[in-house]
Amino acid sequence: MPKDIEPTTRRRVQKRKKDPNAPKRSLSAYMFFANEQRDNVRAENPNITFGQVGKILGERWRALSEGDKAPYEEKALADKKRYEDEKAAYDRRNLESV
Repeated sequence: MPKDIEPTTRRRVQKRKKDPNAPKRSLSAYMFFANEQRDNVRAENPNITFGQVGKILGERWRALSEGDKAPYEEKALADKKRYEDEKAAYDRRNLESV
């Protein structure tokens, strides 16, 4: 690169701050499973690291049959509905305040 050309400066993009009153995102079926099984995995493997817990949970999730995953998928659908309802109400409140 020639020395007479100045290097371009990069602008930092400021991250928008999340509204603390905004509704929390919905959980996936896997996350419901992982939250339920995490303590069991730690109890079975007391000296396991954080990454290894995730790896074991992922293996267990993949090993489940469709029928065994069904309750978690139902919870995920219910949570998705909850999020959509809360998000719609949140958006209406923000539009009214403008």
